[in-house]
Amino acid sequence: MNTFGNILWLILGGLIIAVIYYLVGLLMCITIVGIPFGLQLFKLGTYALSPFGHELVNRPNEPGCLSTVMNLIWILLGCWEVAAIHLFFGLLCCITIVGIPFGKQHFKMALNSIFPFGKEIRKL
Repeated sequence: MNTFGNILWLILGGLIIAVIYYLVGLLMCITIVGIPFGLQLFKLGTYALSPFGHELVNRPNEPGCLSTVMNLIWILLGCWEVAAIHLFFGLLCCITIVGIPFGKQHFKMALNSIFPFGKEIRKL
């Protein structure tokens, strides 16, 4: 079921989301200061390619001081807009019964895109 959900996810916009994450991540990696933020966008892009059957969880001993500070900088720099976009698309998907699983994935991605530092992708 996860494979079928991931295929539908990619067709219905997940591939576009992942490409956007990767492109913005490449732009962030142009400067040395932006590399940590670009790496987080790459992680979110990888998660956006197959969200069914995977989850972003805290690494062992996380959140630590550095990841907390980086998450605060992430929020202050305006990356919370990514979460707002996921919330919008989650609400849009939940209009129909068929779209509810996709809406739930957008809500999970919104929460994870607010605090991406200190997390890793884990298979369920």
